[in-house]
Amino acid sequence: MKRNFGGFGGGVNIQQMMRQAQKMQAEMAKAQEELAEKEYEATSGGGMVTCKVSGGGELTALHIKPEAVDPDDVEMLEDLVLAAVNEALRAMESDKNQRLSAIAPMGGGGLF
Repeated sequence: MKRNFGGFGGGVNIQQMMRQAQKMQAEMAKAQEELAEKEYEATSGGGMVTCKVSGGGELTALHIKPEAVDPDDVEMLEDLVLAAVNEALRAMESDKNQRLSAIAPMGGGGLF
């Protein structure tokens, strides 16, 4: 039985809406799985510090060149590590937002 509600373009087919929502949910799940498997890399200090984060936001690798280690300036090294990690996390978030918004513009209309 086809039920139509509202006055927009002849109404809304609830079954069609449900199918579209289920399809969108499956696409979102697939995209989230693919994103979780990705890895994002960033550097700071002209390549002195390199890090990698997973699509799940976990730091998976950190490489510090020996010449970046100055016992008299530990704060600089800390800043380089923070800058690299934050840049990798921003790249991951940007990719995630771009990918998921392509599937469900404006957050999926509250469906998820």
